[in-house]
Amino acid sequence: MGEREGRVDSLLDTLYNLSEEKEAFFITQKMKKLFSVKLSKSKVILVAACLLLAGSGTAYAAHELTKQSVSVSINGKKKHIRTHANTVGDLLETLDIKTRDEDKITPAKQTKITADMDVVYEAAKPVKLTINGEEKTLWSTAKTVGALLDEQDVDVKEQDQIDPAIDTDISKDMKINIEPAFQVTVNDAGKQKKIWTTSTTVADFLKQQKMNIKDEDKIKPALDAKLTKGKADITITRIEKVTDVVEEKIAFDVKKQEDASLEKGKEKVVQKGKEGKLKKHFEVVKENGKEVSRELVKEETAEQSKDKVIAVGTKQSSPKVETVSASGDSKTVVSRSNESTGKVMTVSSTAYTASCSGCSGHTATGVNLKNNPNAKVIAVDPNVIPLGSKVHVEGYGYAIAADTGSAIKGNKIDVFFPEKSSAYRWGNKTVKIKILN
Repeated sequence: MGEREGRVDSLLDTLYNLSEEKEAFFITQKMKKLFSVKLSKSKVILVAACLLLAGSGTAYAAHELTKQSVSVSINGKKKHIRTHANTVGDLLETLDIKTRDEDKITPAKQTKITADMDVVYEAAKPVKLTINGEEKTLWSTAKTVGALLDEQDVDVKEQDQIDPAIDTDISKDMKINIEPAFQVTVNDAGKQKKIWTTSTTVADFLKQQKMNIKDEDKIKPALDAKLTKGKADITITRIEKVTDVVEEKIAFDVKKQEDASLEKGKEKVVQKGKEGKLKKHFEVVKENGKEVSRELVKEETAEQSKDKVIAVGTKQSSPKVETVSASGDSKTVVSRSNESTGKVMTVSSTAYTASCSGCSGHTATGVNLKNNPNAKVIAVDPNVIPLGSKVHVEGYGYAIAADTGSAIKGNKIDVFFPEKSSAYRWGNKTVKIKILN
């Protein structure tokens, strides 16, 4: 019996290790030899069970031998499997993979399975893409935002705002926003240029472009105005406020003083006159470099004028005695100068310049006052003082009655000065005038 039991154990070991169909013949031969030996009832049952197990193992081995060995990469994870699937699509179904049209499957789903085939499956990811406020959901296997936009044939410009950036990796349920850029025409102080932008308001555009805008500058349209494609013109007027200091001359006064040591009718300059300096401060407003307004804010005397002092002789000259013979007789004649006998009158006076409104710069007698700013000229009423008369005006000096005026009537004269400041200073006053000839 020990030998028989050893044979049964050997058979069980053999059946356990067999897995391929070629071993079936060997099993059959072993069984034939075993049945030629008398066995106990229990041993018979055990042998029958072993035979049943051997049959099942043989069928399984045969089934396994018909499977194909395939390498499968699923979303980057690779493994080797054996399968009875006929096509790539069938294989993915056996792996419980539900595919979409957007998934990346290589080779195609309808491809027949062959031994040692490499199958690559990459699931598409859902992405929300918003362009100019319009959102849509896409499925894609693209690796980056840029690759997704290329895949979807989305036309983007370099100036467009893409969030996140085009080199960002795609993730499930990612949100991608694109704001298309448009051109804005900017007229900055007369210089025009076109700039691409995605800004929605004028203020945002100026900030984005880092344009230096001062509080005084004028912006059109307003800062809160909306910018859209086709309606994006901005005008910037540069405002500049500066102070302009203008220096004007202050005419000196002429003062006369009597001199008893000087013969009457003669004059002598005791002190030369000197013009002063007046500084006028103007606030000047410029738009795009051009002056648009000017306002006087203050005046200051930089240098005082110095009066011209003239000594006027009061010494009476001795009468000139002439001896004239007539029929042997002689007589003495005393003659005096015309100046001492000139007509003196009191008149009201004003002053004018050659630059006054409506003035031509030429006097009634043809004197060009603009070319002769130092001329001493007065305007008179020819019915009172004949034109061409030489006169002496108190506080003004010797002058020629060379001009007339519509407002100069009767005992009234108008005194000429080259500067407006001197004319203003003369004002309106009563003076004495002596007509010398």
